[in-house]
Amino acid sequence: MSRALRCGKFTLSLERPLIMGVVNVTPDSFSDGGMFAGSAEAIAYGRRLIDEGADLLDIGGESTRPGSAPAPLDEERRRVLPVIRGLCACGVPVSVDTRKPELMREALAAGAGMVNDIGALGAAGALEAVAASDAAVCLMHMRGEPRTMQADPSYADVVRDVREYLRDRVAAARASGIALERIVVDPGFGFGKTLEHNLALLRGLPAFVELGAAVMAGLSRKAMLGRLTGREAGDRVHASVAAALVAVGKGANIVRVHDVAATRDALAVWQAVMRNG
Repeated sequence: MSRALRCGKFTLSLERPLIMGVVNVTPDSFSDGGMFAGSAEAIAYGRRLIDEGADLLDIGGESTRPGSAPAPLDEERRRVLPVIRGLCACGVPVSVDTRKPELMREALAAGAGMVNDIGALGAAGALEAVAASDAAVCLMHMRGEPRTMQADPSYADVVRDVREYLRDRVAAARASGIALERIVVDPGFGFGKTLEHNLALLRGLPAFVELGAAVMAGLSRKAMLGRLTGREAGDRVHASVAAALVAVGKGANIVRVHDVAATRDALAVWQAVMRNG
């Protein structure tokens, strides 16, 4: 596997786990919807996450929580582009979390160094939008659409099925001219999966490492952690940190989190033990 991730003008070493901080510029995200819906608030929050130890920032303008409806392009554009412009000179790569090829192109032109796509570049024109840049891309697995994805999801073998899907999407990305060192895969915890599916994917993360791309795990504050602990989304920091540690122990290179400082501290301990073990 490549030991570095190329994100536009940035090259990030994968010799240690990386932390992607989440900046939701939405009124209705499941965990922090509305808290940073204004551009100034979102930019200030992104800078705070960098100070807390974020290696990348992920800027999203469309809620993809279960049951959510798509945001219109103009609204998503209005939410994210000023934030990307305000953060792209802050010293870390900025990712745009979107499924829309038009917004991918505009965000990349505004300075984004990565596209995080829950549709795995499946929309018409998405592969071309990323291939024409030098940005990284995260290819995520999702069963169905956010509005319907949790309606009785089923798999023959969830690890095998999700791995095969991502293998095919990596092949499509590479065929379009996107180098392997620009590709990240994400099994999509909570996106069309039951609790048992999510746990199986977490146990099975080494199978995704075998694809050769960097692996990202987005478990932070997810409903699966609520099911396991009985806690509401805003009170899942301890479970989220535990899940992040399990993920990096299973081979994840990037953890996408809301609680950057707590995750950074836990990973510092983990790295010290593993380095001297």
